[in-house]
Formats: sequence, structure tokens, C-alpha cells
Amino acid sequence: MKNFYAVIMAGGIGSRFWPISRTAHPKQFLDILGTGKTLIQNTFDRFKKIVPVENIFVVTNESYVELVKEQLPELSASQVLGEPIMRNTAPCVAYACHKISMINADASIVVAPSDHLILNEQEFISDITKSLEVSTRNKCLITLGIKPSRPDTGYGYIQFTSESLEDNFHKVKTFTEKPNLELAKTFVQSGEFLWNAGIFVWSAQSILNAFEKHLPDMNDIFKEGESIFNTEEEHAFIQNAYYQCTNISIDYGIMEKADNVYVLPTDFGWSDLGTWSSVYDLAEKDYVGNAVIPSDKVMMYDSSNCMVNVPDGKLVVLQGLDDFIIVEANNILMICPKSKEQSVKQIVADVKSRFGTDYI
Repeated sequence: MKNFYAVIMAGGIGSRFWPISRTAHPKQFLDILGTGKTLIQNTFDRFKKIVPVENIFVVTNESYVELVKEQLPELSASQVLGEPIMRNTAPCVAYACHKISMINADASIVVAPSDHLILNEQEFISDITKSLEVSTRNKCLITLGIKPSRPDTGYGYIQFTSESLEDNFHKVKTFTEKPNLELAKTFVQSGEFLWNAGIFVWSAQSILNAFEKHLPDMNDIFKEGESIFNTEEEHAFIQNAYYQCTNISIDYGIMEKADNVYVLPTDFGWSDLGTWSSVYDLAEKDYVGNAVIPSDKVMMYDSSNCMVNVPDGKLVVLQGLDDFIIVEANNILMICPKSKEQSVKQIVADVKSRFGTDYI
């Protein structure tokens, strides 16, 4: 276990959860499901059961470093890595994995988002542990795939072959970004596709070899800092390094190109909590399908299938609404049909252009 490490990616701004998720306090730092813990705290607690606390690293935007330390007080300052600018997931992985390889060349690393929901924790722990062991033995790159329950157009898909490693780990054939509905239906019916959960497992050496092969320029940027990582000069070095990096995801930059990628089909009750509808699906509902988090002062008349999230103590009266999202936070009220929630990102952009950043 001492060679097992976890990297939690916590840099996103969660604009689809506006107005509750704001640039200064995005969704990973919120208790969106009303569980008493924020999403990043739940993620951290899960990984503590797999790897030692001192082997958990969080990569986040520089402006959230203090928030991370506040919410995860068990971490030392050197375990919270601040990114000066957003550059997608490849630089984030390169930074963390180069840094960890300088601490322990034999490290095996799981990389995961900070804001996902896992319902079956025991199965998750078992799948991640197994993946860490298999990646150590086989020098391969592993991704976790979720067995699809519906033809969802909001997820990426991973196609796998019958060729397998240690029984359960299947060779990856293709990655497909969010498909249209017809294609998604074909994928699900074929039985050859899994949802891409964005959770990766590899040995430090395997991923650094992959960077050297597929993203050599980015690899060189971080390789230069190997003598500087885990010293006082690290922060200044990273400030400069990130501005030299291209904006590219680890999926596109490496996983789609490497020939040693395997997927483990999993079923641990996963949701990426990407939209208000995904929270609605998981929330407790009354007999006509209304989900109210967390206020007890909501009165419904002839209203059904609504998602209501307002501050405690706020009295809300709904009449004649079906299938709506009603959210109030930070001096903002949003009322939106569930079917139109994909437009929230555009709404946020419009608010920003009209009122500046005060409401973002």
C-alpha cells in the first residue's frame, strides 16, 4: 500500500450548477446532496480507505488552495498542488505524476475527479485496489468504464474488445466523445461500450513513458522541474511551466493514442453529478416526484417532478409547475425547465456579459 498514491483533480468551476456553484466556491466544495459533507470531502474519505493519507494529492486552481486546506485539514501544504491557469487535465496529470515519481519511483497512481458520486463504496475500493495492482504488474494504462444504464448523450464512451488482461481488464478499441442519441443507442445495444468515468490508474513509470511518447513537449516542460519538485522552488517553477503547456485533456492527449490502454467494466453506482437533473435523479422525492433540498418551507400546489434547492428559512410557493428546476443562492433566483438545463452554461455566459462577474 505504501506504493499506492491518489491524485484528486479539483480545479473545475462547475458552471452547470450555477447559481449555487460560483467561481469563488465551485461545486466540489459544496454539499450538493445534503449529506453533511462536500463532494471533495467524500472523495477524499473514499481514497483514505485505499491509500495512506500522506499519499493523497489534490490538484486545484491556485485560487482554491486555501479552500482545499480548509476542507481537508489532514493534508499537508505540499499535498495541495495549485495550478496558475486552467489548462485541462493533461498538464494536471503530468505535474502530479512527475512530482510523485520523484518521491517514489515505484508509485502506482489513481487519478480521479473530486466531484463524482459513488453509491457502492466497497465495490469502488475493490475495483481501484485491483486496478492499482494490475497496473503495477503489467505496465499498462487503465481506465474505469461504467456499464451504461441508458443511451446517455452527456457522457463519453469507451469501446472494448474481447482481448483481456488478468480476466477483467479489456483492451480498449476506441474512445468516443459525447455521441448523438442514435449513436448512443447503438453503443448501448452492442454491449461493447462503457461510459467513460474519467478515472485512471497507472504506474508512475507507465504514464511518464506515455507522456514522453505522445506529449513529448509537455513531458519536457515538467521533466525540467524534477530536481525542483518537493522543494521550495516548486511553486515558482510551476508558475512558469503551466504557461508553456497546451490546453489538452489526458483522454485526447494520451489515452486515445496509447496502445497499452485497458478498461475495467465497473458497476459501483456512479454519477458524475454533471447537471441538476443528475442530482434530482438521486434525491429523495415525494409521491408526485418533487425533490426539495434542503428547505422545509416549500409549499406545492398542482406541481410535480420539480427540483427545488433554496436557502433554509426561505418560504417558496409553487403552483402549476411540472418538471422545473428552482434554485436560489447568492442573491440569484433561477427557474428553468429541466429539459432546458443544458443551456445553463450559456445563461452564465450571458449574465457575465451583461452584469460582469458579480453574479458568476
